[in-house]
Amino acid sequence: MKYTFNQISLYQYILIIFETQVGIGVLSLPRDLAKTGGSDGWISIVLGWILSILVSLVVIQVMNKNPESTIFELLTQYFGKWVGKGLSVFWILYAAYAASVVMFSTVYLVKLWIVPGMREVILMLLFIIPIYIITKHGIRVIGLFAEFVLLISLWMPFLLLYALKDTHWLFLLPIGKDGLYPILSTVKSTILSFLGFEMAFILYPFLKDKKSASKGIVIANSLSMMIFVMVTVISFVRFSPDEINDYVYPTLNLLKLIQLPFLERLEIIFLCVYLFTLFMTIIPYLYAAVLGASQLFGKQDHRTMLRVVMCLWFILPFFFLPSGSQINDMGKSWGMAGTYFAYVLPIILWIYGWLFHPARKEQKQ
Repeated sequence: MKYTFNQISLYQYILIIFETQVGIGVLSLPRDLAKTGGSDGWISIVLGWILSILVSLVVIQVMNKNPESTIFELLTQYFGKWVGKGLSVFWILYAAYAASVVMFSTVYLVKLWIVPGMREVILMLLFIIPIYIITKHGIRVIGLFAEFVLLISLWMPFLLLYALKDTHWLFLLPIGKDGLYPILSTVKSTILSFLGFEMAFILYPFLKDKKSASKGIVIANSLSMMIFVMVTVISFVRFSPDEINDYVYPTLNLLKLIQLPFLERLEIIFLCVYLFTLFMTIIPYLYAAVLGASQLFGKQDHRTMLRVVMCLWFILPFFFLPSGSQINDMGKSWGMAGTYFAYVLPIILWIYGWLFHPARKEQKQ
């Protein structure tokens, strides 16, 4: 057992996947869905949830045949040393890019909504410090941090229910008014939001109760789906179909409408606490990238690679500061990459393993 002293429970496994998925996507998802699907966009979330569950179960089937291997070791076993390492490099770059996109998005959000006068370099440094402290200790501490994030954010979904005042449920009717095609074409917009279940490729070897991996990943996807549907439906019934397209982050605009007698600017307080959830999208992808890079170079300790990434993140704002539109384009390219790495690759590995695994067992015998 290579991972005996760094194992996670089923509860932590569910939370890591769930919080990785919810992350940045839930803030802009209602607008993205309304653009192509109109008021029927929430149906696309359910279809995207079904698709993500099916592919998630394929991931677990692949890992069941190699319970002690991460995706990087698995690729080498299946395709040989050079091809496997080449594919591992692409997976590492994908995970590092995903973490970087969310990191830049977080810096942009905080600067836009909370501290518009602060330099991006300072914000980047302030975020790097806690992310480094948590990631350097490995997956067990990441699991504990996921539990902490859940505890401090339990109140957030209930707060959004306050926005149901002065809503117009007729905005949702008639259901399916534009036909089936807009609903199906909008499913691709949910792909980015459901990305995160591919972390099972990394988490599975660390999971104590591997027999419950399928149940855990279904629960994680289902929790994400419920949050996405709730936020989207509330946004659709609170804003008109035309008005919602004017907001880049409709979820935060919902909070601006909530008025409490003892509190103002509720969206700032919400976003400050939501930073921890955003960190829980960055950290698993970052850990996957540095773990893969360490295994690629035959190193036992992932902290050296982690320090390299942290230095690059700190230096990068001096040369490249993405604007809001550039961050949006980066998110789209992440979604396109995720289509291949999270949805297509597991199916290829499952088919290849189904054909290759029996032959390998015969050779060993």
